[in-house]
Amino acid sequence: MDLSTYTGAGQFGRAWQCVLDNDPHAPGSVDRALFERMVRICAETADYLYRAYAPTEVQDASDVSVELTRHAREAACGCDTPEDRVAAVARFTAGLAVGVDEGDLDGMLVGGTEEQIIARGSDWCVDVARVACALCQVVGVPARLVYLCNTGQAYSGHAIIEAHRQGAWGAVDSSTGVVYRRADGTPATTWELMSDAALVDAHRAPHAAYTHPAQFRAAAVSNYFVWERPRYDYTVSGLNDYYRSILEMSNRRWPGGLRWLHGEDRL
Repeated sequence: MDLSTYTGAGQFGRAWQCVLDNDPHAPGSVDRALFERMVRICAETADYLYRAYAPTEVQDASDVSVELTRHAREAACGCDTPEDRVAAVARFTAGLAVGVDEGDLDGMLVGGTEEQIIARGSDWCVDVARVACALCQVVGVPARLVYLCNTGQAYSGHAIIEAHRQGAWGAVDSSTGVVYRRADGTPATTWELMSDAALVDAHRAPHAAYTHPAQFRAAAVSNYFVWERPRYDYTVSGLNDYYRSILEMSNRRWPGGLRWLHGEDRL
């Protein structure tokens, strides 16, 4: 399938392309590269993306990094099934935000290797999702990145993963620990969640800030393979002025209401 029409950082519209173009991850870094490769999940692409886009077997990733392998094995210790391993990885990555000072904008860092992100802790969803994707692969579960966008609300993006087990891809929120499942307990795809608000609502919990149907208005998927790390740039960056202005308003709880600050919606 020719995916070129559905690929790239502009898939969520011009305002969101501006957001991604101004992302604080370093130009040329792994996360920027994954934005540029993301493929929108829609009626035209869904069948291919869930049938052939990503491999459903992983290469042996145990020698990628002693440190990353240790984290993966500790996270999934005692887990006998792929389903249990996925849930354990989600709990581990959701815990990366513990102790992170969201108000320390001067000290905030993004990007880096998965080991660096784990070591410093993070609540930056893009970084956390990449860690979850890598850990799943190390413990033998195929995984890929998913970018969610509430296109009806400014600055309302989120990153999660999909993990393949029980013969199906299933959405997993690596920041909140929510593992999306159908009523019968089998994995629920992002595409299903985009189409079924009740399925999203069934997973709502007090700690799950992104678990609402509007967050699934648009989505895109990107393949990231931990065994291909030598091909990527893992530069660590601080905040740029664009993102600092957004987070400063967020820390002030958006006086006057959540809105586009830089005219992104008028581009």
